Amino acid sequence: MKLKNKTLQIACDGGAATGKSTGAKMIAKKYKLKFLSSGLLYRYASYLLLKHEPKNKINFLRKKFKVLNHKNLEKIKLHSPKISDHSAIIAKKLKVRKILKNFQIQFAKKYNNCCIEGRDISTKILPDSNVKFFFKCNLNIAALRRYKDLKKGNKKTKLKDVKKALRIRNNHDIKRKNSPLLKHRDAIEIDTGKLKKQQMLEKMSKYVDREIKDTHGF
Repeated sequence: MKLKNKTLQIACDGGAATGKSTGAKMIAKKYKLKFLSSGLLYRYASYLLLKHEPKNKINFLRKKFKVLNHKNLEKIKLHSPKISDHSAIIAKKLKVRKILKNFQIQFAKKYNNCCIEGRDISTKILPDSNVKFFFKCNLNIAALRRYKDLKKGNKKTKLKDVKKALRIRNNHDIKRKNSPLLKHRDAIEIDTGKLKKQQMLEKMSKYVDREIKDTHGF
């Protein structure tokens, strides 16, 4: 389904490995929305800082994100443990968050029909989004999912280490001072530990279709 001359913006939030990226990508594809992952933005920022080690990190990031094409994010390997740890650290920095927040807001202004996923999309980036989803998943299931993905690139990956890293990351996101991970009061909860991919898409689509009907009359 493609909406012509209509506005549909969807915000997807949730902790690490909760399935929010999968859900957001599926719903974006179904309704032909431009997709953006804020997590990849932070990973990209970490990738740049680790690679170039600039003296003035903020000015460096500001310049890089002014010319960033979001389509290129998927082409870079950004899911290493080193980048994961570093991105969790810089996500606490207010000046870094401002740069990435501005990029996301400009993205939403450019594309009326979009889906953005992250941890503060409903609360900070798209508070007026048409539909808000909050993804949750049992830690054991989330860890197993992430473990299977990481093991493809590193056979030495251990499940217990992945589980520990996820627990730490989620605690950091929930407790950080700047834009913590919160469930928006209007967000629809999606428990991905109890749903298969198709079931997830069907549940999300039900709410999106309802919004389209209520707002646009079809």
